[in-house]
Amino acid sequence: MRRGSLNYRGRNLQRIRRLRKQMSVTEEILWKIVRRNNLGFSFRRQHPVGPYVLDFYCSEAKLCVEMDGEQHDGQVDLIRDRYLSRLGISTLRIPNLEFLESVPSWVEKIQLECIDRTGRLPKNGED
Repeated sequence: MRRGSLNYRGRNLQRIRRLRKQMSVTEEILWKIVRRNNLGFSFRRQHPVGPYVLDFYCSEAKLCVEMDGEQHDGQVDLIRDRYLSRLGISTLRIPNLEFLESVPSWVEKIQLECIDRTGRLPKNGED
């Protein structure tokens, strides 16, 4: 491995740790819901994929869930989403304010997307 790639991994790991400690309110709410297979699908938070760090990622469904605040740049997001799409990863973008207005419906959308992408019902009898 090249020395530069190891350095990048180190910076990425530090960034991931910082992001996990500094989650937004909406990220904290969603993490409490999706952690420990509460939806019947396993999610990781602040998961690295290539040069990006995904807010939430379900590897089985190849689903990235992004909580979008006001700071998001549509053009940058489009480039990122195209990169993930080439890897077979679908991105579900959720505006923070809309999420807070309707948490249950967004959680249902996430679970339905996982069901659709995996072709299976949630584990542990969750629905």
